[in-house]
Amino acid sequence: MNDIIQFIVSLFSISVARYFIIAGIAFLLVYVAFAGVLRKNKIQHKKADASDFRREIVHSLSSNLVMVAVSIPFMLSPIKNYTLLYNNVADYGIAYLIFSVALALIIHDTYFYWMHRLLHHRRIFRHTHLLHHKSTNPSPWASYAFSVFEAFTEGLILPILLFILPMHPVSISLFVTAAFIINVYGHLGYEIAPKWFRNSFLFEILNTSVHHNLHHSKFKGNYGLYFRIWDRVMKTENPQYVAYYDKIQEQRFGCATPGTASQINTISDLSPNTGNETTDSPLAIADRKRSA
Repeated sequence: MNDIIQFIVSLFSISVARYFIIAGIAFLLVYVAFAGVLRKNKIQHKKADASDFRREIVHSLSSNLVMVAVSIPFMLSPIKNYTLLYNNVADYGIAYLIFSVALALIIHDTYFYWMHRLLHHRRIFRHTHLLHHKSTNPSPWASYAFSVFEAFTEGLILPILLFILPMHPVSISLFVTAAFIINVYGHLGYEIAPKWFRNSFLFEILNTSVHHNLHHSKFKGNYGLYFRIWDRVMKTENPQYVAYYDKIQEQRFGCATPGTASQINTISDLSPNTGNETTDSPLAIADRKRSA
C-alpha cells in the first residue's frame, strides 16, 4: 500500500511540476520579461489580472489531481494487464516509440474535438465547461483550468490510448509533455508563430494561438486542439479566423495579406457560428442561472 501511495504522490508531483515549469516559463517570458517587445503579438487588447491567474492556477491544480486519479487504475490495478502498455523498448524499437507519440497526438485531437463539442452543448455547457471559459482572454495558467467533470473527460484520453495503441512509459511521458506544451501555446494570449508559417502548408493543418483564442473570446467554433482538420471538415472553424490571423500578422510584421486582414478591425468584429452549441459568455450564462 505504501508503494501505491508513493507512486500516486510521485505522479501527481511530476504533473504539477510540469504544469508550473512549462506554463510558468511561458508566462514569465511573454507576460513579464518580454511583454514590451511582444506587445504587437498580443491577440486581445484587454488584459487578464491577478485574480484571473489565481483562479486558473487553483483549478489547474485540481485538474492535475483528477487526471492523475483517472490514470492510476490503468497503471496499478489488474486492469493494466488488459492494456497495451509495455516496458521493454526493444519490443517495438525506438522508431515505433517516436511514431507512437505522433499517432497518440492525432488520436487525441480527434477525441478532443468531439468531446469538446459535446461540452459546448447548451444543455450541459454551464455544468461542464463554463469554468474554463471564464478565461475569456486566456493565459498559460488557464491550460488546465477545468471543472472536475471536464478534467475527468480530459484525463480519459490516456486510458483510451492504452487500450488501442502500444505505448511505453517514455512515449506516454513525451505525449503528455508535448500535449501540454501545445496547450500552453494555444492559451498563450500572444501569437508567436514565425512569419513564414502563414504561407506554408502547415498553416492549413495546424492550429495557432489565434485559433484557440478566438474560441475563448467567441465561445464557439474552433474546437480542435492541435489541428484545423476536424473544424474544417465539420465546418465549425470560425469563418473569419484566417482574416483575424492576418490582422495579427499585419500588426506584428507590418505586411497585410490581400483580401483578408482588411476585412476586420478587432476581435469583436468576428461573428460566432450557430447551432446547438452555446455562444453566450460566462457572465451571461451566470446571470440567467441566477434569474431562473
